Amino acid sequence: MSLLELAKKRYSVRKYADRAVESEKIEKIIEAAHVAPTAANLQPVRLIVVQEKDSIDKLGKAANTYDAPVAIIVCADHSKAWIRPFDGKSMTDIDATILTDHMMLEATELGLGTCWICYFKADVVSKEFNLPKHLEPINILAIGYADENPADSERHKNMRIPVEELVTYC
Repeated sequence: MSLLELAKKRYSVRKYADRAVESEKIEKIIEAAHVAPTAANLQPVRLIVVQEKDSIDKLGKAANTYDAPVAIIVCADHSKAWIRPFDGKSMTDIDATILTDHMMLEATELGLGTCWICYFKADVVSKEFNLPKHLEPINILAIGYADENPADSERHKNMRIPVEELVTYC
């Protein structure tokens, strides 16, 4: 499957089957994160793989993970961030986003569904998982086998702004 076909196939899953995700698939998803580029290759991202019942319950205090059997908390490590010298912009959110996107696409390739979750209580995640001050939860990636009909791969034609509005050529 081409990258474009894979990207079109991925959608936000909000209903998961009561089925565990194989450890081999989780390892491949983590490997996809591991090879993702980061600013100045500082790799200021840490991942917390949540799959044990008590940990899923703790995460449930902060976010709706749609009963996914696995969730990955993607954290920015501010102690390792590359900061753009001209305006002081930290690249940690961008780095975390790139890792998340790699993981989503790998999960899709493996026949799994995902949901990128940004609507969560970061302070609760930090408290429940005893995160040090320099780690900030950026997003949560819910992962599992979808228990719903997949979205139409051609839905983007109707759901996105026209390409002419998206792009300017100079």
